[in-house]
Amino acid sequence: MLNIIPIPAYNDNYIWLLHNTRYAVVVDPGEAQPAIDALERLELTLAAILITHHHSDHIDGVGGLLAYQTAPIYAPKYETFSFNNTRLAEGDQITLPEIMQSFRIMWLPGHTLGHIAYVNDEYLFCGDVLFGAGCGRLFEGTPAQMLHSLQRLKALDSKIKVFCAHEYTEKNIDFALTLEPDNVDLIERKQMVHGLRMQKLPSLPSTIGSELMTNPFLRCIQADVIKNSRSVSKDELSIFTSLRTLRNHY
Repeated sequence: MLNIIPIPAYNDNYIWLLHNTRYAVVVDPGEAQPAIDALERLELTLAAILITHHHSDHIDGVGGLLAYQTAPIYAPKYETFSFNNTRLAEGDQITLPEIMQSFRIMWLPGHTLGHIAYVNDEYLFCGDVLFGAGCGRLFEGTPAQMLHSLQRLKALDSKIKVFCAHEYTEKNIDFALTLEPDNVDLIERKQMVHGLRMQKLPSLPSTIGSELMTNPFLRCIQADVIKNSRSVSKDELSIFTSLRTLRNHY
């Protein structure tokens, strides 16, 4: 049985830990010590490290983690790293026999140009491309690239669980409600997420299905989103671009 738990890091990061009570895989270790503490507490052997992109809050813990236990590292071939890694590109497959999981690689530029995600029939580890009710800022890519990346994620099975790398959901929902104040699914999600956060519990994972119903960046063609986007044009890319700008200043 696979267990997936979030390890809080920095102010709002999640390092995802996949384990079967014996072996563990760590996703985007921005800090080493929280991951090491979890491995020690659960008495796990590190089997692999998965990296989605090069930002420091996703990789700065790699060195410390490797000093604790060595393990292979998987990372996007489109970006440069100071540590040795298996370079992954669009369409590649990796198998992690220790936890009996395989993942397909999706290249999803937008947040960074080389950003990748790890996906299978049950799980999506999407780093900073897709968030709960939101999406990543465009630090390197263009709006067109990010929109295309999100459209690819929209096409995934609605039941797939979405493991984002930041706890931004509550504020993203508040922004989404400025665009779709009458969205019943969004209102219900706000209540649920608020309850979780009041208990200091994570709002994640989400699902593709939930994001399709509540995430404005996946709903650019909805009438209320268009109306409240402040976009002068009504094509999807213009709407998306306007939404991302509005969210940047929200």
